[in-house]
Amino acid sequence: MNLKYMLRSNKFTYYFIKKVRKSQYIIIPLIISLSVYNLKKFLRVTRLNRKSPYEKLRKIKNKHKGERCFIVATGPSLTIEDLEKLKNEVSFSMNSICLAFDETDWRPTYYGIQDIAVFKKFKQYIENLNVECKFIGDTIFKKENIPDDHFIFPLNLLNHNHQHRKYYTKFSNDAFAVVYDGYTITYSLIQLAVYMGFEEIYLLGTDCNYSSNMNHHFKDYDHMDPSFLLAGDKMICAYKEAKKYADCNNIKIYNATRGGMLEVFDRVNLDNVFLEDVVKG
Repeated sequence: MNLKYMLRSNKFTYYFIKKVRKSQYIIIPLIISLSVYNLKKFLRVTRLNRKSPYEKLRKIKNKHKGERCFIVATGPSLTIEDLEKLKNEVSFSMNSICLAFDETDWRPTYYGIQDIAVFKKFKQYIENLNVECKFIGDTIFKKENIPDDHFIFPLNLLNHNHQHRKYYTKFSNDAFAVVYDGYTITYSLIQLAVYMGFEEIYLLGTDCNYSSNMNHHFKDYDHMDPSFLLAGDKMICAYKEAKKYADCNNIKIYNATRGGMLEVFDRVNLDNVFLEDVVKG
């Protein structure tokens, strides 16, 4: 009987070895990564470092103080008609929304992306996209050549790169310091919107319903999250953090999505939002 077999056959020593390996390959690298991240954040925020790739974000802080915006996700409930209604609104969108541009004159004011695999699929679209700002997560910036006119944001993935039992995130009101991952680019854009001063935020196409029929997006682009059955629960967990922050800071976040599983925010009918504008006007 060799030593390796003896150690594995004893449940106590085997448990200990598993913990040591987890520490060696996951916990220790995570601690080192967070330490480096926090040091860079400290130097940036205290202005000891004024040459980080995030400097451009300082120019847009409170740019839209007190205004409203629409954050357009790419769930299957979204329609071209919805996009047409937003032509005169300040809007954010993301990822595969580019695939709708041959069907509408609408373009988002701001565009965001943070998934490297999705970025590679739409790189050509993004390069030619005419919007006011393109927000790129630094997880992409570290691996791709990004033009100087893009706005890089510091994405903290927390423990989301590793398997974990409890869904966990935070909410940041200072995108120059940090943007916390909430399992979706939509959550990052909410934080950016708050940083820019928006006080009324409408979500559209946030279905949070990754059904087994694989109809997950407004426009199919042959991309699937392998953990899609858990994706809805993860995102809803994050949206609850956004709700807590909004309620404590007089920010209104509404869900204008038709259907779907997101019940964290008060629901509104998109058409009624514009009808109320007419009445007020």
